[in-house]
Amino acid sequence: MSKHHFADTPWTIAGKNYTSRLLVGTGKYRDMEETRLAIEASGAQIVTVAIRRTNIGQDPELPNLLDVISPDKYTILPNTAGCYSAIDAIRTCRLARELLEGHTLVKLEVLGDEKTLFPDMPATLEAAEILVKEGFQVMVYTNDDPIQAKRFEELGCVAVMPLAAPIGSGLGIRNPFNIVNIVENAHVPIIVDAGVGTASDAAVAMELGCDGVLMNTAIAAAKQPLLMASAMKKAIEAGREAYLAGRMPRKRYGNASSPLEGMFF
Repeated sequence: MSKHHFADTPWTIAGKNYTSRLLVGTGKYRDMEETRLAIEASGAQIVTVAIRRTNIGQDPELPNLLDVISPDKYTILPNTAGCYSAIDAIRTCRLARELLEGHTLVKLEVLGDEKTLFPDMPATLEAAEILVKEGFQVMVYTNDDPIQAKRFEELGCVAVMPLAAPIGSGLGIRNPFNIVNIVENAHVPIIVDAGVGTASDAAVAMELGCDGVLMNTAIAAAKQPLLMASAMKKAIEAGREAYLAGRMPRKRYGNASSPLEGMFF
């Protein structure tokens, strides 16, 4: 193998190393089998599950998602999607810990309204502070405000997850400058969460220096989810390689790829 062969190093969340930088959700698929196949095609190692919308043992009569997404194979990341108050989000995390036998890694989101699905920042800060004190390892969904992102890190959150655009919008990264600012000032993983629509959006997030990208709708709502999952896997890897390689500077004028010096005629 060439000495110039690219090999990324693993990254760490809450003390555990991962090689895949793509995190995926489990909602909006046609059935459990499509969910399983899409997640396999994505290569993801962390899979997030909406505790309020998904059966992971709450109802023994219904199909259990963990039968197809095994905790032995994936890191299950319970999330508080659908919570509109701090107390609801805290209660949901406690339920997840009980259902998953003491599992403390959670994704916290507290939404402000049903139309935009933007986070309610004061309520998210309140919930994060309480959950960290209770021993949860909190990965927190936030807006793309660098000041708030730093505040969550200071509170003890293990990862900060700024939105690229509203949840499920597929609009891509609307404010790359804020994302770069968050990344440059962070000492915990920064994961773009929400708003990715296609592979190029995921690649851009990685080129900005993010540690990972979490997505659900971009894969589940594609015409061919399994093919999109495969595309996202490659986009994350390509974007990460481009970031590590260091892009050429932008210039206002052309610059010949082959210099004129030493021409033979």
